[in-house]
Amino acid sequence: MDTAASTALTFRDATDGDVDALVALIESAYRGESSRGGWTTEADILEGQRTDPEGVLAVVKAPDSRLLTVERDGAIVACCQLEHRGDHAYFGMFAVSPDLQGGGLGKVIIAEAERTAREAWGITEMHMTVISVREDLIAWYERRGYRRTGRMTPFPYGDERFGIPQRDDLQFELLVKPLV
Repeated sequence: MDTAASTALTFRDATDGDVDALVALIESAYRGESSRGGWTTEADILEGQRTDPEGVLAVVKAPDSRLLTVERDGAIVACCQLEHRGDHAYFGMFAVSPDLQGGGLGKVIIAEAERTAREAWGITEMHMTVISVREDLIAWYERRGYRRTGRMTPFPYGDERFGIPQRDDLQFELLVKPLV
C-alpha cells in the first residue's frame, strides 16, 4: 500500500449529513474549472452537473448500496459507490479531490472498495461503466486489473441530470475485474 497516499485515511459509509459535501466533491472532480486541477475532468466532454443531492441521497439510502466516504484530517477527500448486484458489485460515483489526484490515493481507495465489497457481500467480480472516450481513465482502470468488455450502453442524451454532452459519440463501456 502507498503509505503517503493512505496516511490517516478513514473509510466509512456516508450519511444523510454528508450529501452536500459529497455532491461538491463529485462536481469538483468532474465538472467545471476546479476539475481541471486533477486528471479525471470531464469538462471538455460534458457541461452541467455530474450529480445532485437527490442522486447522492438515493445511493446513501438504497438497500444493497453503500457510498464509501474517505476522510483525511476530518475532511471528505474521496468517495465511491458500491452496489451489490447479485453475483457482482457495481463500482461508481468514484471521486477524489482534484488537488489530491495523481498521488496514489485513487489506487488505495479502489483496493479498499474491492476488499469491502468482497468481504461484505462475498462477490467475486466488480463491474463499472466508463464513458468510452475516456481512454486515459480506462487505461488507469486497466492497470488496476479491469478489462474492457466492448459491451456498450447509450449515454442518456437529453437528461441533464447526467450533464450536457458536448459531443454526439458518448456511450458507456462495461469494465469488469475478477476479485479473487
